[in-house]
Amino acid sequence: MPITIYNTLTRTKEPFEPLVAGKVGIYLCGPTVYKPSHIGHAVGPIIFDAVKRYLTFRGYQVTWVVNVTDVDDKLIDEARGQKTTIRELAARVEADYLDAMKKLHVDGIDVMPRASECMGDIIGVIRTLVDKGAAYVADGDVYFDVTSDPDYGKLSNRSIEDQAGQRALHGGQKRNPNDFALWKAAKPGEPEEVKFDSPWGKGRPGWHIECSAMSMKVFGPSLDIHGGGMDLIFPHHENEIAQSESANDAPFAKYWMHNGLTRFNTKKVSKSDTDPEAVRALKRMTLHNLLAEFSPELIRFFVLSTHYRRPIEFSDEELAGKKKGLDTFYRLFERVERITGQSAYAAADKAQLAKPSRDASEPSRDREGAGSGTRLDPVADFIRAMDDDFNTAAAIATLFDAASEVNATIEREKWEKAADDGAKAILLQMTGGVIRLARLLGLFLEPASAHSGGGDDMVDSVMRILIDLRAHCRKKKDFEAADLIRNRLTELGITLEDRADGTGWRKG
Repeated sequence: MPITIYNTLTRTKEPFEPLVAGKVGIYLCGPTVYKPSHIGHAVGPIIFDAVKRYLTFRGYQVTWVVNVTDVDDKLIDEARGQKTTIRELAARVEADYLDAMKKLHVDGIDVMPRASECMGDIIGVIRTLVDKGAAYVADGDVYFDVTSDPDYGKLSNRSIEDQAGQRALHGGQKRNPNDFALWKAAKPGEPEEVKFDSPWGKGRPGWHIECSAMSMKVFGPSLDIHGGGMDLIFPHHENEIAQSESANDAPFAKYWMHNGLTRFNTKKVSKSDTDPEAVRALKRMTLHNLLAEFSPELIRFFVLSTHYRRPIEFSDEELAGKKKGLDTFYRLFERVERITGQSAYAAADKAQLAKPSRDASEPSRDREGAGSGTRLDPVADFIRAMDDDFNTAAAIATLFDAASEVNATIEREKWEKAADDGAKAILLQMTGGVIRLARLLGLFLEPASAHSGGGDDMVDSVMRILIDLRAHCRKKKDFEAADLIRNRLTELGITLEDRADGTGWRKG
């Protein structure tokens, strides 16, 4: 079947047909760099990084743009509060964001335009709107006239009448309550670094027009996929559509993909929430702190384990559950390495996945590289899941099924006790195929050395002594002492695993 995408604009799943055959343009609204980014700001990039990886696997040439909003009222207020410049604040917060993206293996971003570097493009779009009568000037401000666009409200399914009274007026110069600012005249006392020259006097752009202009700079009037959180549907994305389509007389984005919001205690995670409990939770959920507490792979696995359109519930219980699931794969990879003497990750580097045609009516059911000799067809099941609106949760479920099949094969064939070269080759092929599929989601890109025992000869030696001591206690039937050793190690976050070939240990 073809790839289908749930389009917020039409509120239906639609077959994916890019504007130009074989090429895909994606624009994702990026961070406003005034405060450290939190887990909610990582959700979109993680999702769309997986989307790009998958579309590339399916044979598309993908260009992915994530903007940086570094000109905004929030930056002015925050810089003033921190007694620093807007440029210094923006550069510092952006660097922190990019560091987190690197750790999370969000590797696919092609272009990251900054609003401050696209001022000429922004002013050009505003000028076009004024010339066409879709915008008007009022005392140095420029507003978009929502009544000039008969389709205004089509994304959020709100009419102009429905919106009346929902948004406060800014001064007395707006013709309509819902008109929004394209350009804001500079005010006394504002920093010179956000006072840009324009045909309407010094000032700065509104938030909405920044994204339209940055998208047009890369893709032109139209693009394939525009993404962002569901909280951006109105007014941000609604206004992007209105101003972009009014300027270009062409559809702006063909598909609109909106991800669910990240919630803590059923509340949306937000930088602006001043509730004391929310402030404490947000501090912990900033990416810098979160990645110091949890592995980047766990955070990525946590996000992708939920379908992108559903909300993500952030809690210790949810993270613990996802860690348990992730450990299922780590234990399998360690088991395979014990049996074969070779790394499952290295086997994945050699594995090949048959790429289905973009126009194929059914996904390829070729077992090469994943599941050869098994009763499952992981490649076909994975493709079927991802073709259905990029359902990463269902795709991960197929990985669990494949991992279970590998473990069942080991047990059935008794490979833990003895495996010849042929059996080892099959086992490496099966496991390498699982990892190869997972890498289409950006998972298992490198060995998880931080999650398992090893890497420190002294620690290994001490653990071997404790394991031998516990074995000695059990041989002497001193089970109380043996259990004490296991329990105390468990308290330290170390798990002992009794296997057919002896006792091993791992962190977690």
